[in-house]
Amino acid sequence: MNDTLDPARRAAQVARATAFAGLHTPAAPLALANAWDVAGARLVEAAGGAAVATTSAGVAWSLGAPDGDALARDRALDLVARVAAAVSVPVTADIEGGFGTDPAGVAETVAGVLAAGAVGINIEDGHRAPADHAERLAAARAAAETAGVPLYVNARVDTYLFGLGEPGGRLDETLRRAAAYLEAGATGIFVPGVTDPATVAELAKGIGAPLNVLVGPGAPSVAELGALGVARVSLGSWVAEAAYAVVRRAAEELLREGTYTSLAGSLPYGELNALLKG
Repeated sequence: MNDTLDPARRAAQVARATAFAGLHTPAAPLALANAWDVAGARLVEAAGGAAVATTSAGVAWSLGAPDGDALARDRALDLVARVAAAVSVPVTADIEGGFGTDPAGVAETVAGVLAAGAVGINIEDGHRAPADHAERLAAARAAAETAGVPLYVNARVDTYLFGLGEPGGRLDETLRRAAAYLEAGATGIFVPGVTDPATVAELAKGIGAPLNVLVGPGAPSVAELGALGVARVSLGSWVAEAAYAVVRRAAEELLREGTYTSLAGSLPYGELNALLKG
């Protein structure tokens, strides 16, 4: 993949990146139903999605790898390029921990993401030391500046998702990490694993950038989260998990009962086929 952007393509990408950043507002939070292939991305766009986000888990599973920095970078970037070419709305790519063993590797990934046509990334700290992750974020920002595109860097803080630190001090630790990541070059902060209104409100109040939370069954509505100060909500791997649940139910019903009722309500063949003709 050629990582060099020609002037016309760079100008278009800058416009998409600017528009994407502007979608992050608590007044009308950006709602992302994460996709993992072209058909899903087009369905999200057709439903009215203002942007398309990939899910690293869904992408990895569909390509035969587990989630968690196991997928090869080139395969992930190929998927991003396919999705970005298939939709007209901005695309943000979940790049797990950066698909690189060090900051230089992360910079290479970001150059590839931009060459693929995306204008945003999610990059997670996981169990990595916050100082190390800040270096990776700084490398991502530097790579975007070199390319001349205001990449939206959504820094994921996994304190709640993975139960890191003492429960009583988790909020403070999250806010400390968020501040460090913003200083390193992040645009926004993603805190999955928490939807409790009181905690979310404290996070929104204490983070000086757009706050993204992971939503799913049982979480407050998009409007309720916006009222708490959330600027972006993501379904993450939930959609992929639901889709694969249909695969398992259909297979088990077919093989055990010899019936097919679990496929009721499927999208019509013609509708899906037409979606991919344009």
